[in-house]
Amino acid sequence: MPQILTYNRSAAAAYAKKWAFDRNPAYFDFSKLGGDCTNFISQCLYAGSRVQNYTPVYGWYYNSPEDRSPSWTGVEYLYNFLTTNQTRAVFAQDTTAADMQIGDVIQLGDENGHYYHSLLVTKISGAPREDTIFVTTHTFNAYMRRLSSYTYANARFLHILGVYV
Repeated sequence: MPQILTYNRSAAAAYAKKWAFDRNPAYFDFSKLGGDCTNFISQCLYAGSRVQNYTPVYGWYYNSPEDRSPSWTGVEYLYNFLTTNQTRAVFAQDTTAADMQIGDVIQLGDENGHYYHSLLVTKISGAPREDTIFVTTHTFNAYMRRLSSYTYANARFLHILGVYV
């Protein structure tokens, strides 16, 4: 069993703040290739974990636009990685809005169960719920945007539990 380290929530949120309206030149901008939201969220998660998972196909890593895992940039793939990872890098569990913390991930979906957008929780004002959770994301760049200001049919709330090393 791998060792578990603490996920650095403040580092993830600080990264989100720094790059919310800009692009880190160390990463490709996928905005014109389907969206940059999950790429940006992966960067934030990496800032809070400092560990990648180089398992072929099912891992979570970025070396270049051509050498990256599907989970680094794909909404569904990131969800699958975070909720099933048991070997290396960040891992999460499905939860509710009430259990969200800074540095956690929210994914928005439509009425057919297709999830299309990833967000990072960067502020919670009071008890966590949709109108007190503030998020940061790319594609449609946002910093400290109230979750309740989005239009969506479904939301998945992913609480980061830690980092396997």
